[in-house]
Amino acid sequence: MPVPLAPYPTPPAPYTPANNPQSQLVCLGCRNLLLYPAGASSVCCAVCNAVTAVPPPGTEMAQLVCGGCHTLLMYIRGATSVQCSCCHTVNLALEANQLAHVNCGNCRMLLMYQYGARSVKCAVCNFVNSIGASTSTIEQKFGA
Repeated sequence: MPVPLAPYPTPPAPYTPANNPQSQLVCLGCRNLLLYPAGASSVCCAVCNAVTAVPPPGTEMAQLVCGGCHTLLMYIRGATSVQCSCCHTVNLALEANQLAHVNCGNCRMLLMYQYGARSVKCAVCNFVNSIGASTSTIEQKFGA
């Protein structure tokens, strides 16, 4: 006679005390994500032992992907540029209201570009998209 199998127990929820909120930042040494308790002034990484300073309370952080090496970078919101600590590329840090979107005229990939740009090159298919081009120009290219 077959023995009925018991269902797997549900895993316990991760412990996060309500009176001790945690924040996160990226280690300056190895780029790992570090969790730290509120009120800490610096965090020592358990992997590489690098000490990373904690930004002052109330500082809003933002993220972008480095254009040179595709590393996720964290920076203080409002900065105009961010230098990657891995490949040293200087990345332009734009606020959301300084960006616009367009679908690539060749592969239809959604592209982001800075307001005021006259064209944007698709990173997928290398097609150069004219910004503000009339529909007739696009229809002529595709023979629609």
